[in-house]
Amino acid sequence: MTTAAETTGARPGWLFWLVVAVGLFWNGFGAVDYTMSHVQGEAWYRAMGMDDAMIAHMASYPTWMHAVWAIGVWGSFLGSVLLLLRSRWAFHAFAASTVGALGNFAYILANPGPMDAVMPLVIIVICAFFIWYAWTMTKRGVLR
Repeated sequence: MTTAAETTGARPGWLFWLVVAVGLFWNGFGAVDYTMSHVQGEAWYRAMGMDDAMIAHMASYPTWMHAVWAIGVWGSFLGSVLLLLRSRWAFHAFAASTVGALGNFAYILANPGPMDAVMPLVIIVICAFFIWYAWTMTKRGVLR
């Protein structure tokens, strides 16, 4: 005989919901930034405080760089939504996002320019945290 707790999984505590809220906020901003970068382009970059050299660097991105950027951004956003829905697939979305973030970091290291590597490293660390968190919550039965 199975109980209701066994079929629905472990109950998430307040910390889980805090992590979900922070994830949705952080990755939601990433989704807005990605979208505005592609819709408004230079106007958005200027509004974000970029100078001419930074804007030129962004404009020089090859197609594959846009692809890894999209995978990184939308993978993390999807992962946050899947956390909210308590789906174990959040782990996979965050893993894909990390691959995108690593591709972005590799490009910045291989093509030094006006953009520094600090923010991409911060993003990789945050991606790694969300992978770990989704994995941990799956093992605890919070994610189904």
